[in-house]
Amino acid sequence: MSRIAYFGPRGTFTEQAARSFGDAEFVAVDTVPLVLAAVRAGEVDAGCVPVENSVEGAVTATMDSLAEDEPLYAVGEAILPVRFSILTRPGVKAEDVKTVASHPHALAQVRYWVAENLPNAVPVATTSTASAAVRVNEGEFDAAVSAPVAVMHYPLHELATDVADVDTAVTRFLLLRRPGHLPQPTGRDRTSLAVIIAHDEPGSLANTLSELALRGINLTRIESRPLRGQFGEYRFYLDLDGHIAEQRVGDALAALHRNSRQVRFLGSYPKADESTSDAPARATDADYQAAAEWLAKVREGL
Repeated sequence: MSRIAYFGPRGTFTEQAARSFGDAEFVAVDTVPLVLAAVRAGEVDAGCVPVENSVEGAVTATMDSLAEDEPLYAVGEAILPVRFSILTRPGVKAEDVKTVASHPHALAQVRYWVAENLPNAVPVATTSTASAAVRVNEGEFDAAVSAPVAVMHYPLHELATDVADVDTAVTRFLLLRRPGHLPQPTGRDRTSLAVIIAHDEPGSLANTLSELALRGINLTRIESRPLRGQFGEYRFYLDLDGHIAEQRVGDALAALHRNSRQVRFLGSYPKADESTSDAPARATDADYQAAAEWLAKVREGL
């Protein structure tokens, strides 16, 4: 049985996402960088980490860890609706709650609910939603904003359930492995990249994006993160429709590699929502093949 590390401790949304990838031995790890380090070291077969939230944006610990050290490839993704439980020790009432703890992203997604329903509570940031539950169980805090699955692991009471300021909030997670065999194209795929553009050339970001547009590739996400120790310079994270095995995507990535300071391939994998990533007209593999055959004949003088 394969071993999958996830951003723990037990009882996080990431555990729930990891279990969606099938049967495995699941290993809770304290931080996102340590999850990826365990995968890189071969201590586990794969790692599951959050990458973005529809309310709070990118999970920067994941982005930075993917862009540095040895490469890892995303081979799958999961998208979970984010609905929280408010957990307390048995007997604690809402008016007794003076501290409410959770991961900063979770606290941000229930700030209005907490202000209305726990007016005496001071928010306290922890490393994960589950670690907040652990510390509530140990008596350090009065309440935790946690994933519903946490109540299965800790002897806590659900003061409230199905809590969220934004009903449609979701979080996206990636399943990461060491480089090797990639998932086969499905026609419903996403490719992820980290790109450092040529900062000293005017229009370099526009040129990068045009390489995708010219090949009929839909860009679904772009984020930037500053390069460490290089003020004013950034790494861009791109998600795009399609699979690296497709001619149009491979051609675009080769162009980006020629024209950028650095391109790191982060994976091609099936989309969780199964939306199509089919190439538009005149950008299919057959179109590229026909064009290549025509060019070869021209060069041969035929």
